[in-house]
Amino acid sequence: MDFSKASAFLDGIWDDEIIPALTDYIRIPNKSPAFDKDWEAHGHMEKATQMFAAWAKSKLAQFPGSALEIVRLPGRTPLIFIEIPGDAPGTVLMYGHLDKQPEMLGWADDLGPWQPVVKDGKLYGRGGADDGYAMFASIAALLALKQQGAKHARAVIIIEACEESGSPDLPFYIDHLSARIGTPDLVVCLDSGCGNYEQLWLTTSLRGNLIGALTVKVLTEGVHSGAASGIVPSSFRILRMLLSRIEDEATGRMKLPELFAEIPAERQTQAKEAAVILGDEVWTGAPFAGRTKPMAQGNAELILEKTWRPQLAVTAMDGYPLPANGGNVLLPYSTAKISVRLPPTLEAEVARSALKKTLEASPPYDADVTFDVPRGDNGWNAPTLAPWLEASLNKASTSAFGKPVAYQGEGGSIPFMAMLGEKFPGTQFVVTGVLGPHSNAHGPNEFLHIGFAKKLSACIATVLADHALEVS
Repeated sequence: MDFSKASAFLDGIWDDEIIPALTDYIRIPNKSPAFDKDWEAHGHMEKATQMFAAWAKSKLAQFPGSALEIVRLPGRTPLIFIEIPGDAPGTVLMYGHLDKQPEMLGWADDLGPWQPVVKDGKLYGRGGADDGYAMFASIAALLALKQQGAKHARAVIIIEACEESGSPDLPFYIDHLSARIGTPDLVVCLDSGCGNYEQLWLTTSLRGNLIGALTVKVLTEGVHSGAASGIVPSSFRILRMLLSRIEDEATGRMKLPELFAEIPAERQTQAKEAAVILGDEVWTGAPFAGRTKPMAQGNAELILEKTWRPQLAVTAMDGYPLPANGGNVLLPYSTAKISVRLPPTLEAEVARSALKKTLEASPPYDADVTFDVPRGDNGWNAPTLAPWLEASLNKASTSAFGKPVAYQGEGGSIPFMAMLGEKFPGTQFVVTGVLGPHSNAHGPNEFLHIGFAKKLSACIATVLADHALEVS
């Protein structure tokens, strides 16, 4: 493959077709089912699915024998299944998702979650970077090879619609489509991040996740605080006591041994190398308020805290009015939605059981305490890179950016990677993405770095071409 020709082609298709398509996509409030229980009735997910399918079909005509199907299982979100024949042996499985996180507060005055804006080389709006661009970039990379007559293996592209809800529907689709998927020897996932926008970054691990609702009930209804305080314990205070069982509030370090796993030496070395590349950008990329400081000392240590150690976040609260509406009432209950990130190699069920037992045992004042955590998602630790793939990634990064590929774990979760890792232990993985400094997926002012996305597409085209050479 001629890299310069591929880059020129990809620049054109991104400017002329992909950015306009993503602009239309950002306008669709297709929130994941966990954030929109009536997603089917609202029709936003269907609109996004049809839009993606229409764009893909317009390109598949260039690949004779290709096929696209919107697969639907009863009661589940739809899934786009694309199959593109190859002229080299093997199968490449390419993955993305089209569902989105909710709006969140704090968007800049000239921006909004469903208001696409291109500014300073960035496309702002919810879902463009996480992960709407993935299908477009995957097909564009294949088109770049097609334009040059470069070979590629059979490509299977899967675009799901519930990743932001933990991919509860995906295992059923993978089982349903297993015969059509086959056994991939390479997986390409574009739903991850990058340490900077100056080189290609390969994700080496992903943390697991537990999401649950911790509820403390002390009354059947709210009571005047002057009459009840001092007699009835505060549900918030009990909630705070329970969370202190699992987290040291002074340091943020989790307390339960069942939540930890040994960090492989290779991952510790890669964290140190990434820290050298990034410097203080490891933590300055976060929008700290005022004089707030990071939780740990040392950039390599911060990377390990983010990627290999368990952490707790309270992501929502129920049982409380807004401050403007808060009267002098002792509230009957407190519910905290908590997210516990788990080490990549830890079994989520072990953590789930330990957390539930610890939080519900012997509640203070015998309050009514429940921790509803129906499931957990395992993390993922990448297999060792094959020599050809390591060389290809370095070649791609050097061609696109003038710098070699860099490696680091990510603190987030992609349930599909853990599922594939178990199902296909001999498969090679390229997990990467555009979620770099300040891109703020899930938060306000999310953006897609357009220039980086173009170069990433060219890097993926390089890997696909090298894969075809390797398996031929």
